[in-house]
Amino acid sequence: MGYVIGKVTEYKVRHSIQRTKKALIFLLRESMNAIASPQPGQVGGCPRFKIRHSICVSKHMEVYTVTVATGTSEYSGTNNYIYLTLVGENGESERTQLDNPGLDFCRGAVDQYKVTSPSPLGSVLLVRLEKQRYWVEDNWFCQYVTVEPPDGGKVLTFPCYRWFVGDVKMEIREGTAKTLTGDSALQLLEHRRTELQERQKTYRWVTWAPGIPRCVDAETEADLPQDARFDNEKRSDFEHSLHYALLELSLKKLTIWFGKSWDDLEDFKRIFWKLKSPIAEYCMKHWKEDWFFGYQCLNGSNPRMIQRCKKLPENLPVTADMVQRSMAGRTNLNKELKAGNIYLLDYAIMDGIPSNTIKGHPQYIAAPICLLYQHPDEGLIPIAIQLEQTPGRDTPIFLPSDPPLAWLLAKMWVRHSEFQVFQILSHLLRTHLVVEVFCVATLRQLPAVHPIYKLLAPHLRYTLEINCRGRTQLISANGIFKRVVSTGGDGLLILAQREYKVLTYRSIQPLYDFCDRGVSQLPNYFYKDHSLMLWEAIHSFVSSMVNLYYQSDHDVQEDLELQAWIRDITEEGFTELPNFGLPSKLSSREELCTLLAVAIFTSTAQHAATNNGQFDWCAWVPNTPCTMRQPPPTDKDAVTMDMIMATLPDVSQSCVQMAITWHLGRAQPDAIPLGRYTEDHFTEAKALEVIDRFRMELKEIEKHILTENEGLELQYLFLLPSRIENSITI
Repeated sequence: MGYVIGKVTEYKVRHSIQRTKKALIFLLRESMNAIASPQPGQVGGCPRFKIRHSICVSKHMEVYTVTVATGTSEYSGTNNYIYLTLVGENGESERTQLDNPGLDFCRGAVDQYKVTSPSPLGSVLLVRLEKQRYWVEDNWFCQYVTVEPPDGGKVLTFPCYRWFVGDVKMEIREGTAKTLTGDSALQLLEHRRTELQERQKTYRWVTWAPGIPRCVDAETEADLPQDARFDNEKRSDFEHSLHYALLELSLKKLTIWFGKSWDDLEDFKRIFWKLKSPIAEYCMKHWKEDWFFGYQCLNGSNPRMIQRCKKLPENLPVTADMVQRSMAGRTNLNKELKAGNIYLLDYAIMDGIPSNTIKGHPQYIAAPICLLYQHPDEGLIPIAIQLEQTPGRDTPIFLPSDPPLAWLLAKMWVRHSEFQVFQILSHLLRTHLVVEVFCVATLRQLPAVHPIYKLLAPHLRYTLEINCRGRTQLISANGIFKRVVSTGGDGLLILAQREYKVLTYRSIQPLYDFCDRGVSQLPNYFYKDHSLMLWEAIHSFVSSMVNLYYQSDHDVQEDLELQAWIRDITEEGFTELPNFGLPSKLSSREELCTLLAVAIFTSTAQHAATNNGQFDWCAWVPNTPCTMRQPPPTDKDAVTMDMIMATLPDVSQSCVQMAITWHLGRAQPDAIPLGRYTEDHFTEAKALEVIDRFRMELKEIEKHILTENEGLELQYLFLLPSRIENSITI
């Protein structure tokens, strides 16, 4: 209620100021007009006193009709003075204060004004906007400006989509996308150069930690420019939802503490209150079943880990006899290896990672190897698990035929490693940090008029702020991971550094990724099937857009801004990666199209695949525990329920895991789905046609996925285009 009253009060104050300002100006104008005696040919003494809203228009003045659109989010409007000047090839218009009767520049307003010029301007090249403080500073978000020439010719659109903060002057260009070679006017070339100089001062590279991609130079989100910040609604929702989740789970924790702590697995149901989802509840019922374990390897939050096993690893001494009971009739392990039906999860990257200490208690980490079999009747199932990389007496191989609690605990250890890998590597490193490199390079090297800037801008929305928040709130020395995750502290950084060393450009291209892992033939691999459909749609979209603005490979090679962009990506962003495989020069349209498809696919589909289901798969804590409080078992026969409960996260850790995965994985209220562009950076008809075709293709993919899921008890909808955000915002 207090929040609502605050909004109403702010609205009243804002409009009271505007009414007061209007009244003062009216009184001043009337008094000046009374003092100044008009001479023949003059209006109210206008030549002597330049009073706002009293414009002398001679017979020879050129009158342009200008429309100014204010943003639709909270606090986009302003009470400050706004001035506009048209800059043409033959000169400039009058510097005009924009003021109509009534209120101007309210949230969501589209206001029209007349701007005069003593002579024809020719082609209008730039619109110069200025904001000056009136009483109190009041930021303004301008969406766009349109200009209609005096002869009623073609209306020109000047996209802006920028915040005006303080007393500021900004020049914006007409919306036709142009590469550097497409500009010849000296004014426009200078405008490109100046814009990039200012951006490079604002957006700087910094090394947050060695051995991972570099990022924007901002200690916290407050250090970012307003253009890179969340809108007020997004910021309020982000902070409120986190507080809500933590508060609700604190109440649950208090309730449990007044009763008893975890005694058995059923006790985890006591934190299943309001924060639920159909998949989370399904998981709670089926998480012990082997087929469900295998399903999550294909379609869970980390579906890129599984790989075909052509030959058993030397450090996994599994024999055919050990797993024969898991095989279908008339076959054995060797036959199934040759047939391509044996798969592997290998968490070698976890070996030797330092574990966290939480409230004085050491946590534990394993580096499992899990062998899986594509059974003709049962689907993909685990058939052998070794919890450490080095076989030995204290490293038994767990089998489905072992005592049920021993086999269950072994699977929990695999899922615990899965939590670390998907959160830190598949999610944080391979989507958030990779896309931030593209984001910073784009802001530093491509002016707003560049077609590649226009193409990428919608897919970079909010990424800088959410990454800054992640660095300060999640993975920092005192962040949430340090409080509840077994790799929190030094471990997560070392884990990320290990993955970064082996990261390749090829591995973030889905076609190569599935081929290299040998999983192209796996059935019911919905993540793979949907990813490939989306990759093809995105690649086709960017190819069509690139071909509009680059007629040949030579055009790509000669675009100096584009070449500076790729150098920024490879030499400043992805540093210390000699084997990454992305050259520092773009030589063809195909190379450019693939790189742009990677950037957009990673910021949309790949992020959705790893982020959006994390609450579904992690809410039932035993299924994907964030930490383990006891070391891995060394004796199959010694596993008891007491040992399992002592190993799993405690009440407090479980509540935080549930709260954070709900907060990060829930659908965002202000989400912009893939293919929907709320900011019209492109204005040309051909470019808009390409966007429309992309949308139609996404609609067909949506229909296909929905039809495919009809009748399925466990549906895979994470890559439904309508549920994929256009950028990384969470």
